[in-house]
Amino acid sequence: MIAKYKNFLLRIFRKGDAAHAAFILSIPALAVIAGALFLLTYMWILSWDTPSLREIENPELSYASVAYTADGVELARFGRQNRSWVPFDSISIHARQALIATEDHRFYNHWGVNLFRTASAATQSLLGKLGLPFDRQGGSTITQQLARNIYNEQIGFEVSVKRKLKEMVTAVRLERLYSKDEIAEMYLNTVPFLYNAYGIEAAARTYFGKAASDLDILESATLIGLLKGTYRYDPLRNPERSRIRRNTVLRRMISQEWLNKDTYEVVKDSLTTTRLRTADVTQSIAPYFAEQVRQWASEWGKEEGIDIYNSRLRIETTLDSRMQSTARSAVTGTLDGLQAVANCEWSAAASPRMRYGGEIPKYLTDPCHTDPDNHWAWFWERNSALLNAYIRESARYRSLRSEGKNGADALQELKNDPAFIDSLKSTKSRLENGFVAMDPTNGYVKAWVGGRDLSTDWYDHVSVARRQPGSVFKPFTYAFAIDANYSPEKLYMDSVFQYPNEVTGEVWSPQNFSDETTGEWMPMREGLARSLNTITAQVIHDINPLNVANLAKNMGIKSDLDPVLSLALGTSEVTLLESVNAYSTLANRGIQTDPVMVTRIINEETGRIIYDYQQDPSREHPREVLSEEKTAVVIDMLRDVINKSYGTGIRIRSGYGLYGYDFAGKTGTTQKGADGWFVLMHPELVTGAWVGFNDRRMNFRSSYWGQGAHNALFVVGEFLQNLSENEELMLSINNTFPSPSLRSEISPQDQQSPEARVNW
Repeated sequence: MIAKYKNFLLRIFRKGDAAHAAFILSIPALAVIAGALFLLTYMWILSWDTPSLREIENPELSYASVAYTADGVELARFGRQNRSWVPFDSISIHARQALIATEDHRFYNHWGVNLFRTASAATQSLLGKLGLPFDRQGGSTITQQLARNIYNEQIGFEVSVKRKLKEMVTAVRLERLYSKDEIAEMYLNTVPFLYNAYGIEAAARTYFGKAASDLDILESATLIGLLKGTYRYDPLRNPERSRIRRNTVLRRMISQEWLNKDTYEVVKDSLTTTRLRTADVTQSIAPYFAEQVRQWASEWGKEEGIDIYNSRLRIETTLDSRMQSTARSAVTGTLDGLQAVANCEWSAAASPRMRYGGEIPKYLTDPCHTDPDNHWAWFWERNSALLNAYIRESARYRSLRSEGKNGADALQELKNDPAFIDSLKSTKSRLENGFVAMDPTNGYVKAWVGGRDLSTDWYDHVSVARRQPGSVFKPFTYAFAIDANYSPEKLYMDSVFQYPNEVTGEVWSPQNFSDETTGEWMPMREGLARSLNTITAQVIHDINPLNVANLAKNMGIKSDLDPVLSLALGTSEVTLLESVNAYSTLANRGIQTDPVMVTRIINEETGRIIYDYQQDPSREHPREVLSEEKTAVVIDMLRDVINKSYGTGIRIRSGYGLYGYDFAGKTGTTQKGADGWFVLMHPELVTGAWVGFNDRRMNFRSSYWGQGAHNALFVVGEFLQNLSENEELMLSINNTFPSPSLRSEISPQDQQSPEARVNW
């Protein structure tokens, strides 16, 4: 029987009247469907599991919490689904028209179910199964699709009569509760796209980096075209398919007179330009900072009984997107150059340092950097034992050992794997960086770069990595000395002394970074500006390292500090954030304030402020840990680091032309140049940078490039130089630190007889 009917239709097709055939079959189908629907709908309402009216009025949708910078730029989305709700009239008119034209052009004329469309879809799908030239069609209206999107657990997605009837009943009930525009609004805000984006707003920001209100006609047609198949028509994976589908949408807009043919002819061959930015934290303008905000907000939410991943929260942060962009540019440019230096220094027996000096552009263009085969070639040749150690520490090696291979065989197998060895060498020799900028007056974090690239290294070098700070720690020693009424002019001899440990019997005998001493007497302030270890060691010996440790903790250092004499030279590990926070205490006239990342959290549905940093009872209130008078003296000493010709931070002036600003700061370098530090203070902003390798066994070859004055300082200098060229962001030259008002505590007799003050 079916075969005879099929042959009948084929004869009609041969006459070129396919539409006639479809219509013939549609007539009995319509009659059957209409009668069946009337009876089955009644049975459905009585017995089957459709959403209740309460559920229809209050669908449980998952919304992302969105974090914003202080200047209103989206920072990151935290949610199981990336979803934001926007009103219908805030969605581009092009997107609204494209939706109606493509998905349901009779939307404003039906009551939730379009029986003609349902019958037609069923007919064409049946004819397609019979082998006739018809594609499978969907007969759902926009309202039915909405019902399926928001009540998918009750309705399901299976292809069955039961599911279709559930969908129809729910659609009718939705039509009774909401206006057409409200239904279209709900639909556009709930439809799923790729990359965990739900709704037109999330999709617009994901694909085009803009709000749904700003979508142009091509972008709108592209997104609406995705509804037919998000993966198949994804403009990133399948640009040509996306273009064809987009043009289908545009032609349907023409049929509804929402687009003229001339415009279509102009754009039909062009691809739609996309700018993918997913809601993943890694795509944020400040990914490391965004991750810190996520962790903080999640913990806050647990205490408040709020799930931030399923709530419409607006999280307002302290970050400035413009400063962040400037910081990222400074880090990228500087670290790329310093990486070239490291690659070249270790490329051959003769270091190019002798030829190129400090001219980084020459390293960038030399084959020692441009040819990857030269990177660190001489280093690995000379350090085969270290390479073996790295192999044994790798996950691949441990995996082979767990499979039963002995150590020698596992080592040799991996050494014979070029891809593994290249990857290992590249990872170990990759130079890393941390950078952070804070407003010292309130602790607000303005910029945060935790590393060169989050996709290759999740390790945050601002708040997680603990490294020896070297001379960056010295100001805390001098600060306690000043607080104990020592004068900055107090004289010490630049000479090596021995400090025996009565408990262990060991003798500590620190030397200067250059291993040179002058044997001359010089004031504390000059010893600090020159960063002389010999003088700093004498100062901490006089004042007791425990006092220094306690003051540093009061100023903002949270890490454990070992109260030994070598603490003065930065042997206890700290984070960059702690260091910048402690320097901010100095810049804030001795008032300590913890770093602040989140200022407010607002419930987007109610508009109510549910968290306000200023009203947070758990926050640590600012407290004075050093008097303003004593702080002014320490700041004045640290000015010499920047202003004096012998100061280790003089390149901020001479190298970056940052004259006129009232700066104070300190460089820091650890043994063998494993860590380079620089922290710079201005009354409005404290900036700090760290440069080094994740593995302390790696370092710059020359002591010149291993110094914080020649690596970390460059990052801060580049940042501030770019900042000074932006009138909205530049620091004020007129804003200065208070001048010290204390007179020297040293008598004229002591000044003339320095030998009288030698304590051993």
